[in-house]
Parts: sequence; C-alpha cells; structure tokens
Amino acid sequence: MNLTVVGTGYVGLVTGTCFAEMGHNVTCVDVDNRKIENLKNNILPIYEPGLDAMVANNAAEKRLDFTTSLPEAMQGSDIYFIAVGTPPGEDGSADLQYVLAVAREIGRHLDRYGVVVDKSTVPVGTADRVRAVIQEELDRRGMGVEFDVVSNPEFLKEGAAINDFMKPDRIVVGAESERAIDMMRELYADFTRRSHERLLVMGVRDAEMTKYVANAMLATKISFMNEVANLCDRMNVDVENVRVGIGSDSRIGYSFIYPGCGYGGSCFPKDVKALIRMSADYDFHPQLLEAVEGRNDAQKGYLFGKITAHYGPQLSGRTLGMWGLAFKPGTDDMREAPSKVLLRQLIDAGARVRAYDPVAMEVARQELPDEWFEDGRLTLVNHQYDALEDVDALALVTEWKPFRHPDFDAMRRLMRPDPVIFDGRNQYPPESMAAGGFVYYGVGR
Repeated sequence: MNLTVVGTGYVGLVTGTCFAEMGHNVTCVDVDNRKIENLKNNILPIYEPGLDAMVANNAAEKRLDFTTSLPEAMQGSDIYFIAVGTPPGEDGSADLQYVLAVAREIGRHLDRYGVVVDKSTVPVGTADRVRAVIQEELDRRGMGVEFDVVSNPEFLKEGAAINDFMKPDRIVVGAESERAIDMMRELYADFTRRSHERLLVMGVRDAEMTKYVANAMLATKISFMNEVANLCDRMNVDVENVRVGIGSDSRIGYSFIYPGCGYGGSCFPKDVKALIRMSADYDFHPQLLEAVEGRNDAQKGYLFGKITAHYGPQLSGRTLGMWGLAFKPGTDDMREAPSKVLLRQLIDAGARVRAYDPVAMEVARQELPDEWFEDGRLTLVNHQYDALEDVDALALVTEWKPFRHPDFDAMRRLMRPDPVIFDGRNQYPPESMAAGGFVYYGVGR
C-alpha cells in the first residue's frame, strides 16, 4: 500500500518506518523543514533503539521518503495517518489544532477515496470533528469524494517501540465502514498472521476511549503502588517483599507495580489529565483519576523529602550526584520527568548537582535553565562515575541498566565520607548497602 504519515515525532516516525519495513511505500510529512532535511540525512529527532538503522535501510530501499509537502505526499496514497502532537492545554484538555489543521489540508487536496486515520491520542469525538473538517473542504471545492475516518491508537512504549509495533499485543481499529475496516485489515495483515484476534474492531468512539483508559489504568497501578510504598515507610515494612507477594497473584501480575519516584513522559501525565478534563465536559467527577494524578505529583517530591529528612531543609554546601535524567530507560525524553522536579528542589534548597544520563544529556542542555549551568549549580558529566566525584550523596532517578550493578568500592572512594544513596527505583538491596558502608534510603524500604 501507499501510505502518508503526517508528523515525524515519536509516533509518526516509528509508525512510518515500521510500515516501510514490512514493504509498504511510506511518505512522512512534517512542516519543520530542518527536521525533514535531517531525516533525509538519517539524523533523527528522537532516540529509540534500532530506529536509526531501520530508517536508513528503508530510505535507501526507496520505501521511506520525507517531505514538507502534504499534497505531494498524497499523490497515489491510500491511507493517511495523522500523527501530530496533541499537547495539553492549561486545563488539561488535548489541543487539537494540529490534528484539525492536517485534516483541513487533506480535505483541500483529496481527489479519490482514502482512509484518514487518527493515530495521535485524541479525545472521544475527534474523528467526528476530523470528518466534518474534511467534508467542509470538499464541499467548498465542490468535490464528491468519498472517505472514511478511522481511529487506530498507538500503544508504543518508548525504548521498546519497534518491538511493540512489529509484535503488537493488539491492534485497535475504530471504524464504521466495512470498506475502511477491510483496508485496515489488509494493512495490518503481516502483523496479525499468527493471531487474527490481535486486530480488534470496534466503534470509533470506543477506540478513542480505549487509548486513554489503557494509559490511565497503568498510571493507576503505578500511583497505587507508590502510595503503598509511602505507607510501608511508616510501618517498617519492606515494600519490595510486598510487591513480590502481590505480583505472584495472577490476577494482579508484576507489571507496573514497581515503587518509584513517579511516572513521567509524554503519555501518562497528559492522558490522565485529558481524561479528567473529558469527565468535566460530561459533568462527571473522576475521583480516582484525580487521586492518581495527585499521588504522582506528590511522588515526584519523594526523594527530596528523604534528602531533607537526612540533611535538613538547607542544602547549601552539599553536592549530590544524580544518575538518570530521562523519565525512563531507553529514551532521551525528559517530558514530565521526575528528575526535573528533583533538580529544581535541590537547587532551590542551595545544593549543587552533578548529573549523568546515558542518552538524555543533549536534551537536558536544551530543556534545563541556562543559569543553572552558568553559575555551576548543575554540571552534566560524561561518565556515570564522574557524577560521584566529591559528592555527599547519590540520587538514582532513572533505572538504566548500567546503574544496576555499579562498582560500589569505586563509588565509596569517589564520594565524600559517610556516603548516602537515595535510591528512587529500589535497585539496590538495603542490607548490601549497609554492609558496603553506605547510608541507604529506598522507596518504601
């Protein structure tokens, strides 16, 4: 099939590249000329393991192309994916201006039947608005072109997006037209050969809701376990034993029940907020969702609370090392990252910070305040152990694999006397830390 993917961010680029990998002809479109030129030279705007090689290979094989012109990309295309950003507004609602702008341009140039697919995470009812905008433009042109709008939400984990796309747990297709459903089945046939039940067909509004509920459910599990960890802190209970005890129950499982210093990224915070906002639009009070969001906001201050409980509220003269800046391993994404909250709290309290992340250093330089670097309150170092030179304590914020089994002897030699570890992801056994000469604080242990 010939596909057009509008948007070369995380969702659009992974989607377009993976379809090209399966033999489809894909043109990715973006209004950012610099981004498109970089992509033509295999310079990607995101970090995702394995994606750069896949982009280069499919571009070389002429299955994957990049352009700033949507009309050019639409020539001969069968399906149009809208994968542009839907940033949250101040009230938490999803901003649909980019989605609707793409829909309007599609309507201005559509000249034969096509399927328009909402791939971005969008509120319930967005497909209706996309359909109306396209039809408005067709009517203005006096064109009687048929088209269908489909909801096909993505379920990609940053750091594992290629595997998630190529070997999906499920493919959700929300559509009202048998013609559109048949085309989507054909498109995804190579991804469902082993199990046709992976492709779930439902109503458009059902599919739009499914994406929000999936992310909200996972966020709920995280916030629930973080709340349990806080309770364990006060009751002298090791939450890690509790986690194993409940995770062994097949009704619960181990996924998303690891205590930590809060979730971040581009999906969970935004989607929980958007679902809360949608609830207000329908005069419904989402008590549980509000609690999920409130717990997560509070949890991002968890490590700082441990630090000030140990050192006191004033941290002038203290230097802390920080391992991890990205919101999770496998990505350079720092959107809503707990590290940003902790950095602000530490620096405001007078501390200096030496920080390291395997892939998010350039993003950190772009996103964090220039004055932190200029006056030396924050130093980004080139190696994880450089972050420990002459520091009082280490705050582990992101559970990258290189941080799991460090050289504790080297750490102790580099750090100041009486070294402390504030483990925001429960990576280290407390008894080993005590035996190694560290004061140790975990989450709920």
